[in-house]
Amino acid sequence: MKKLIYLSIILLSFFFNAQAQSKKDVYLFAYFKGNGEDGLHLAYSNDAYKWTALKNDQSFLTPKVSKDKLMRDPCIIRGADGLFHMVWTVSWKDKGIGYASSKDLINWSEQQFLPVMAKEDSARNTWAPEITYDSHTKTYMIYWATTITGKFNETASTEESGYNHRMYYVTTKDFKTYSETKLLYDPGFNVIDATIVKNGKQFIMFLKDETREPAQKNIKIAYADQLVGPYSKAGNPITGNYWAEGPTTLKIDNNWMVYFDKYRDHKYGAIQSADLKNWTDVSDKISLPKGLRHGTILKIKEKELEILLKQ
Repeated sequence: MKKLIYLSIILLSFFFNAQAQSKKDVYLFAYFKGNGEDGLHLAYSNDAYKWTALKNDQSFLTPKVSKDKLMRDPCIIRGADGLFHMVWTVSWKDKGIGYASSKDLINWSEQQFLPVMAKEDSARNTWAPEITYDSHTKTYMIYWATTITGKFNETASTEESGYNHRMYYVTTKDFKTYSETKLLYDPGFNVIDATIVKNGKQFIMFLKDETREPAQKNIKIAYADQLVGPYSKAGNPITGNYWAEGPTTLKIDNNWMVYFDKYRDHKYGAIQSADLKNWTDVSDKISLPKGLRHGTILKIKEKELEILLKQ
C-alpha cells in the first residue's frame, strides 16, 4: 500500500511538472532591421540569451503610416485587456508615432498615426516610443524623446544636427482617447530611449544619456514612485566604454538583464545585475539574429509561440 501511495505521488509530481513546463513563458524580441522600411521582426528565446528569428527573419507587419512609412524601435506590451499593443517610430522627422494592436502578433489592427507632438510647432521629431502599464491606476503611458527648437538651451549643442531631446508622454486607458502631451523627464541633459518597468512599488527608468560634448552615450537609471514621475536624478552609467542605446530589460528570477545596441560596433550588448547597482557584462553569452536593431523584449506563452512558428 505504501509503495502504491509513493508511486502515485511520483506520478503526480511528474504530471504537474509537465504541466508547468507546458505553460512556461517564452521570451520574444520585437525589433527592426535596416532603416525600418520592411517593418516588424520577431525572435524568440527560451533562456533570454540565445535568440532565433521567426519567419526566416521576414517582416510580420509592413509599415503604412506617415510620409516615410518606417517602423523603427517597435515596442510591444501585453495589455490588461489581453491584446498586444505596439508603438513605433514612423519617421526621423515626423510629429507623431505609429500604433496598432493584435490578438496573436500576426493579424494586426489598422495602423494609426498618433500626432502626439502636433501642437508643438517647433518639435523636430518623436523617437523610440514605448508603453508602460500602471496596474494601480489602470492606465497606459506612452512616452518618447523629442527635440523642441529653442527649449533647454542650457544643454544645446551644434553637434549631431543640434538635437537636444527630453522625454514626453501621453496617457490612455483604451488607446482611443489620449491625454494632452506633457514633459515626462528633464534630467538636465540630452536624453533618449527611455524604457520604464515596475519593480515592487517603484518604477525604474532605463535611459540613454545622449550628451555629445563631452560624450556620454551610455545607459543610466532613474526612479519614481509613480509612473508619470517625478523621476530622480539619473545615476552613474551602467554600461561601459562604448556607445550604447536602445535599452530593453527583463528580470530572470532575481537577476536584472539589460540588452542594448552597441550601435557604433554594429552589435548588441547585455549586462546583468542582482541589485541594479553592480553590473556584469554578459555580452559574450548572448546570440542574436544578424542586423537586429533597437527593440523590446516581452513574455509570451508557448502556445502563442507555436502559432508564430507556423508562419
